[in-house]
Amino acid sequence: MDEDTAELRNPFPSPPSHYTKYTSHNLALLALLKERESENPNANQYEVLKDQQDVPDWPLTQLEKPRVDWILEEPDAYYDVFGDRWFVKEKIPSLAELGGNQLYPADPTIDRRPALRSVLRSLLITYSSLMGSLLSPPPMSPEVPPEWRRHVEWITVLSQNLMAAANDLRPVQARGNLESMMKRQLELRREETRNLHQKCDELSSKLTELRSSVQKVLKDSKPVSL
Repeated sequence: MDEDTAELRNPFPSPPSHYTKYTSHNLALLALLKERESENPNANQYEVLKDQQDVPDWPLTQLEKPRVDWILEEPDAYYDVFGDRWFVKEKIPSLAELGGNQLYPADPTIDRRPALRSVLRSLLITYSSLMGSLLSPPPMSPEVPPEWRRHVEWITVLSQNLMAAANDLRPVQARGNLESMMKRQLELRREETRNLHQKCDELSSKLTELRSSVQKVLKDSKPVSL
């Protein structure tokens, strides 16, 4: 069991042991089984394929592709790969879901700026109080926790809220960066198109001048009839 777990977590795991079952013969038997099961869905595969040779002793239905729709029907759809669990719909867990003390609204539709401003002001005030507590003498009793420790714990909570709120904005920032990138690419293509049109106009003007020059030369070189 430990070897199987280590193999699953291997960055380059070996192929599954059942990959040898995917032979052309077995796949042909599976297709024939599906075709004949439509007439009698409750029949045993050995009875359905009794006229075939080398029918395996394991169910041929194991060769079917995984039903992804079954996974998507789950409320928290996930799949396991190499011993790790991955969710189909990626979701950034909130600070409260991670067990932290969340000081801003969890609903993303609510404006968080007032709460974050309060967090920032509390952080500055607590930092100032921390500087003052470091100048005070330590408590006489070792059982009494020093005042600076309480300020450090509160600064940790406030910092976690600022970092979590910033992480929640990463999808919005990514969409904004993508939009800016696409606008920049569109501007570059428009600029390239304008340059091409300008070059085409210049070439057309040059060709017109050359045509006029050739016609003038031909007209001047035309022999005069006596």
